[in-house]
Amino acid sequence: MNEQEVIRGLLYLFLTVVGIPGNLMVISAFSHIAYFDRKLQPADIIVLHLMVVNLTLVVQRCLFETLASFYVVNIFTDLGCKIVIYIYRTCRALSIWLTFVLSAFQCLSIAPTGSKWSSIKLHAPQYLVGVFVFIWILNTILSAPSAMFSASKDSNSTSLNYSINIMFCFVKYPSELWKSSVGAVQIARDVVPMTLMLLANIFILVILYRHSKHAKLIRSAKQNQKESAEMRAAKTVVTLVTLYILFFGIDNILWVYTLSISETLATSIISDLRIFFASLYAAVSPIVIILSNRKVNNKLRCIAVDQAPQSCETVKTTA
Repeated sequence: MNEQEVIRGLLYLFLTVVGIPGNLMVISAFSHIAYFDRKLQPADIIVLHLMVVNLTLVVQRCLFETLASFYVVNIFTDLGCKIVIYIYRTCRALSIWLTFVLSAFQCLSIAPTGSKWSSIKLHAPQYLVGVFVFIWILNTILSAPSAMFSASKDSNSTSLNYSINIMFCFVKYPSELWKSSVGAVQIARDVVPMTLMLLANIFILVILYRHSKHAKLIRSAKQNQKESAEMRAAKTVVTLVTLYILFFGIDNILWVYTLSISETLATSIISDLRIFFASLYAAVSPIVIILSNRKVNNKLRCIAVDQAPQSCETVKTTA
């Protein structure tokens, strides 16, 4: 085992150790809420969906990469490569789109009452399932080409001229046109939600600024409590979006670089860095939720001390 493999294994081990418990904790908290309180807010459903996708991504990619790096187990046969890359690409894209959906929903939640967004705010929860179905269908279809052209390092190959080296696997495109086309589609799939997410983030920041200026004018304690909960949720979403832009921005820059270079055999380090930064969001985002969401924090304390559900105070936050 060389030095590069050790460093690689330790990086993926870090993502596994942080990501699996973090996502499981958030999923457990929302499952506890759904079972005992019999109701999840729409934003809670989005976050729960996001954590399930993130957990799948960390387990399926980071855990297997860690085990393979330390030669514990290797599933990267031709079929294994196709399955791993397909699930990874799909979950990675779903993580991005669900973060955008969360930010868009939070924009509607904090939109001033009486504005043109009020009617959309009322009906938005009805379309949540349809939105989930749409982004699942979209991303499962767009992830198919990369999986179709994936193969293990042990497979026979006549040419690697249009391949991308992913340490244990190759993504072997039949031509430069295929490689560029698939790369362009994947970049567009990330840029679209990123752009919309940035616009939503700017809107949230404007509302937060206005709220801070007029907070002293609020006289009703009940109204103030409600708005404070919404603003806390908005700040959480801003933090998640900032993490997304940082990690996936680096990922996409490295992806563009990978598409532009001709020597594919020298790109395994770049691919590892891409996977690391893309997976870093899946590992870190549940920590943000745990630290900032009072509802999740409260439920985790209840679970930890094994209290009866009736004795646990439910803090009503939206994210």
